Amino acid sequence: MKKDLHKDICEDSVFERLYSKLASDLHNYLYYKYGEKLNPNDKAQEAFIKLWENCKKVTVSKAKSFLYTVANNLMLNEIKHQKVVLKYQAVRPKEHTNESPEFLMEKEEYLKKYQKVLSTLTDEQRTAFLLNKAEGKKHDEIAKMLGVTRKVVEYRIYTAFNVLKNELEGFKLK
Repeated sequence: MKKDLHKDICEDSVFERLYSKLASDLHNYLYYKYGEKLNPNDKAQEAFIKLWENCKKVTVSKAKSFLYTVANNLMLNEIKHQKVVLKYQAVRPKEHTNESPEFLMEKEEYLKKYQKVLSTLTDEQRTAFLLNKAEGKKHDEIAKMLGVTRKVVEYRIYTAFNVLKNELEGFKLK
């Protein structure tokens, strides 16, 4: 068994010799095995980049094996990625709804009315109400945030709710 003159390939001249000796063969191997669509030239270049990044760990005698293994894994990862892309394209989210145009218009009008009624609430009522219903915060959390008691928060929320209920037809909350 012959000894490596260089323990690693971090020297520019050693790396350049490896590149000139193996780059073409590595590209051809990837091209013949996987075809042109997956960019074998790019994957060969990436493999050499990974070899350079790990130059302290890889000896000259192991460099070819390292390159081919890394390049093959890069191609396999690309194939997996392409499968995910194809799967996503097959189950694209719907770009249409089953809702009628009338329903969509009513929804938009209702939202405008809701926002108009919200704007009529006092700042304290609106803040407490939205923190509770939109943000999902508990009464105690809101009380701490606003620096008031829990009872004050409850009063603000329920008065806001009553205003909304009286002003908006069919207003309900869960």
